[in-house]
Amino acid sequence: MTVLVIALVIGVIVKRFLGEPLNARDVFIPPLVLTGIGVYTLVKDVQPSGGAIVWIVIAALAGLGFGALRGLTPRLYARDGHLWQRYTVWTLVVWITSIAVNFGIGFLATSSGVAAEARPMTLSIGVSLLGEAITLGRRALAMKVPFAPESPGLLDRLRSRIR
Repeated sequence: MTVLVIALVIGVIVKRFLGEPLNARDVFIPPLVLTGIGVYTLVKDVQPSGGAIVWIVIAALAGLGFGALRGLTPRLYARDGHLWQRYTVWTLVVWITSIAVNFGIGFLATSSGVAAEARPMTLSIGVSLLGEAITLGRRALAMKVPFAPESPGLLDRLRSRIR
């Protein structure tokens, strides 16, 4: 599961550095899904204690903050009548800084006795992407240019080929 999440995140980052249409589903759904999976994992599998919850909240706030900061860095522009985005060098700087800070928080947490499982990667990535989605979404709405339309999903493309 972790490898799949990392592969998907890397794929998204590469696409965004090249520039891509900005559609609302891609901005808002992945952070909610990943955060939900992370919270579910914590509640079902880990059941963290009071001390671990403090570290989880600290990590979540840091992730949310760095995500919000990262949401300020992409270049937003209108193309073909809708919004597009392109990550910048500053986006990469914020990503690297947030990874370093998250690693530091994780190191401090595990040094204080918190189990590594109390910090699911899906939760860390989801909360960070949620912060980015909030900031990016506000910037996008302020531009008064529509989000890009949904591109057909894999199932839609397969159905159209069968017909």
